[in-house]
Amino acid sequence: MASVQKDPILQLETTCGSLLYELQIIWDEVGETETDRDKMLLELERECLEVYRRKVDQANRCRAQLRQAIADAEAELASICSAMGERPVHIRQSDQSVGSLKQELGTILPELEEMQKRKIERRNQFIVVLEEIDSITNDVKGQGEHAHSKPLINETDLSMRKLEELHCQLQALQKEKSDRVETIRKHLCTLYSHCSVLGMDFNEVVGQVNPTLSDPEGPRSLSDHTIEKLGNAVQKLREIKIQRMQRLQDLATTMLELWNLMDTPIEEQQEYQHITCNIAASEHEITEANSLSEDFIKYVEAEVVRLDAVKTSKMKELVLKKRSELEEICRKTHLLPVSDSAIDQTIAAIESGIVDATMVLEHLEQHISKIKEEALSRKEILERVEKWLSACDEESWLEEYNRDDNRYNAGRGAHLTLKRAEKARSLVNKLPGMVEALASKTIVWEQEKGIEFLYDGIRLLSMLEEYNLLRQEREEEHRRQRVCTSPSPFCFDQKLLTNIILLIQLYELFSTN
Repeated sequence: MASVQKDPILQLETTCGSLLYELQIIWDEVGETETDRDKMLLELERECLEVYRRKVDQANRCRAQLRQAIADAEAELASICSAMGERPVHIRQSDQSVGSLKQELGTILPELEEMQKRKIERRNQFIVVLEEIDSITNDVKGQGEHAHSKPLINETDLSMRKLEELHCQLQALQKEKSDRVETIRKHLCTLYSHCSVLGMDFNEVVGQVNPTLSDPEGPRSLSDHTIEKLGNAVQKLREIKIQRMQRLQDLATTMLELWNLMDTPIEEQQEYQHITCNIAASEHEITEANSLSEDFIKYVEAEVVRLDAVKTSKMKELVLKKRSELEEICRKTHLLPVSDSAIDQTIAAIESGIVDATMVLEHLEQHISKIKEEALSRKEILERVEKWLSACDEESWLEEYNRDDNRYNAGRGAHLTLKRAEKARSLVNKLPGMVEALASKTIVWEQEKGIEFLYDGIRLLSMLEEYNLLRQEREEEHRRQRVCTSPSPFCFDQKLLTNIILLIQLYELFSTN
């Protein structure tokens, strides 16, 4: 009897039987028919089955959830172990009995929590190393504090081997950073030395390279661009130092030459002894502060200018004399002389010491010799040009004479005028051949020399072409005038008159030049 009470199924059956018995008693008292009783019993049985079915389904779901939880825990545990490069700590054989599902889940969860904790610790180690790597990389790339993004971690590889690789990468970057810091330090030391000698503001020069370099407390840029710019700045200042050193040494040499030329007393030379003593010094030997500053060089230049003043004034007189000689030769040969502004600039350059007066005189001598040589080659053509221009003057006079209605009136000197008109007509008839021969000579000359033949700045062939065009227009106008029916002077074409006036003006221009 005690075993029956302990079995829940037997207890359930006993309870159901007693309830069914009680129900039959009630049905007897009520007077239910057998059919109704059967229906009620069938309904009761169906309801009981539904309750049992729900409970079974609930138990199945619970079992499936436990199995899924175990599978998920095992998968996560295997994933963590794989990511950390370790063997799985929970391996269940297919034929190994580990008890109920809850017991198995209870066994896995502590192991999973332990591995999750270790994963977090390992991940934090990765974060520390990656943050240092990113920080140094940003410094090297010149991004500095502008880059705040979190490091990207590969969650599938958190092994010690990967961590060691990152440590090696970090050490390489730390060494590179150390090398860059040392390179920048050396550049800054060299830059400071150059600035001191050249009299420049060190902070201003460094600030132009990168503002972070002028702040001794804040972080400095270590990028390739900064190092390159810093190296370029050092090289630029070194070049400036060499240029100024050479400039100062040239001034010292000039100063010694002028001293020797003017027999300057030793007492006066002693004032500039610290300048002349570096006349043969090398770049590395000049380290005194402001010894190559602009102000100091200007101070030395002022003394050289003072010593050179007398010599310059004498040289200027010689240059002006040569200029007059050159202008006279150009005037006679109808060449464009050297402009007054160019000569004035040359004299100003001599006075300022930019150019050597001796070289200017030598250049003028060479130019004068070249002009004389060119004048000799132009002599024959210039003689023909003078004859042509003289013939053009006669042609212009003959045109005016032919337009004079009183040209045949008898008067004093009329026979002389008629004689000149005859000579002018003879000369004018020769003009086409004269122009053609002059043009041929000019073309041959230009081909030999490879330059244009200019007459007072105008190409001679252009002058001849213009003359031929005007002459053709004038002859055409004469032909039209001859067929004009009316002998009235008003038949004279206005266009012809305009062309003749232009021709006369052209002749006058050539003759005045």
